[in-house]
Amino acid sequence: MTYDEIKVGQVYEKKVSTTSKDVETFAEITGDKNPLHLDDEFAKETIFGGRIVHGMLGLGKISAVLGMEFPGPGTIYMSQTSKFLAPIYLDEEVTIKITVKEKIEEKKRLILNTQILKENGKAAIDGEAMVKYDK
Repeated sequence: MTYDEIKVGQVYEKKVSTTSKDVETFAEITGDKNPLHLDDEFAKETIFGGRIVHGMLGLGKISAVLGMEFPGPGTIYMSQTSKFLAPIYLDEEVTIKITVKEKIEEKKRLILNTQILKENGKAAIDGEAMVKYDK
């Protein structure tokens, strides 16, 4: 897809889930070994009632979509704002939703709404990214 083919209002969606192994690998790489993410017994006693996915791992999945699928290879991630609104649980199927909010033609940049939605449609993560896409 070229920059010119991308339209304001265009939506891209992908269903994903995150396994316990994904969370453990992320914790090992980043050093974020909060027991909320890794320890079933600890997590059961929290307000979430069980282990949850690191919020930054959720953002990493958004990054993967931007870099590999929409807009795709060659995308340069320039900024991201995010709010973490609801937990994502292990093995829960969620939808990554990217919506083109604005195009900045002279610099080949896109302003994108970036969301991770739960099955009930409620946002787990809601944010906005700016990317450069010069294809």
